[in-house]
Amino acid sequence: NTTDPVLLHKMKKTTRVITFGTFDLFHIGHVNILQRAREYGDELIVGVSTDELNWSKKRHKCVYTFLERKRIVEQSKFCTIAFAEESLELKRAY
Repeated sequence: NTTDPVLLHKMKKTTRVITFGTFDLFHIGHVNILQRAREYGDELIVGVSTDELNWSKKRHKCVYTFLERKRIVEQSKFCTIAFAEESLELKRAY
């Protein structure tokens, strides 16, 4: 039994949740998705689809660039870290 808060924090198992999206023209639905996902864990990792992925899979050209969309997602209080989602086939590997 320890009461050292630093040690207790290190011993606590962290639950990480991951979600993916394009997040172009960020809106309240995006906020709701991130909020709900974060409720499942201590950290929320968000894969933001790259411009190349959106074009190759959906033939969709985003209004905002990948870096702009990633930055918008990172500014959400729910997101712990955001990264580039470059392949739909690799989702399980992330």
